[in-house]
Amino acid sequence: MRAARHYCLSLLLSLARDLYEILLQMEQVTRDRARKGTQASQEPPACSVAEEETEWLQSLLLLLFRALRRHPPLFLDTVKNVCDLLIPLDQLGIYRSNPGVIGLGGLVSSVAGMVVVAYPHLKLKTR
Repeated sequence: MRAARHYCLSLLLSLARDLYEILLQMEQVTRDRARKGTQASQEPPACSVAEEETEWLQSLLLLLFRALRRHPPLFLDTVKNVCDLLIPLDQLGIYRSNPGVIGLGGLVSSVAGMVVVAYPHLKLKTR
């Protein structure tokens, strides 16, 4: 149990680092797009509140996609850490999952790790 707790804490700290790096990348993408002047200068037509909320979410997801597409090592590290998190959460009883989901998460994590070993330039380097 103690090992699972420490492993879970280690993964949570790694995910916090990944989140910080993602936010930095999203900020960089925003700055680059503003510098290029690709953002619309016109006000969009009036929308309902529901449309504004979905538009905001779509913009955020598009920005996230662009940031991760631009920085593949960050994407691989985040996917690997999220998949690895399934194991200690199940062992500690925090989030019960069936063995198939845990096995699939382990497989995805292992493949991401092998890609990083095969292509060292995809290893995450933090600032």
